[in-house]
Amino acid sequence: MNTVTLALLFAALASPALAGGTHSDGHADAMAIGEPGKKAKATQTIRVTMKETDDGQMIFTPSDFKVRKGQTIVFAVKNAGELEHEFVLDQEDKVMEHKAMMAKFPEMEHDDPNAIRLTPGTSGEIVWKFTNDGAFKIACLIPGHYESGMHGDIVVAQK
Repeated sequence: MNTVTLALLFAALASPALAGGTHSDGHADAMAIGEPGKKAKATQTIRVTMKETDDGQMIFTPSDFKVRKGQTIVFAVKNAGELEHEFVLDQEDKVMEHKAMMAKFPEMEHDDPNAIRLTPGTSGEIVWKFTNDGAFKIACLIPGHYESGMHGDIVVAQK
């Protein structure tokens, strides 16, 4: 593939009209896992660390969460590792779709309220309102990170 063709492909993927949406097309409004929350309404802050371990694993600490339907959570996320990592909240099938897309386009830019990508030593947050009960996932979808253990579960219980 030549440079012009590759540039056109990336431009098409970045255009909602041509690609059927991007990471910033507002799909979060109808997500099964919930919707962006208002920090003032948060009832809990969960501090999450992302890092690599000495044995080659990549982890979230903690990696499993239990919250209540209707609850708004602030995820205070810190990248304590030496590599770039991301924290993505979603349904398992959507996580796997996103993972496949990231394998093809690892430098893809994100602009979703349910995801944050952090360089080493930086912190950020996601404020999220869980509007539905069920089982959901967290994951780092940078190629190879999920396979190295960087994923976990969120269980949203009915009130």
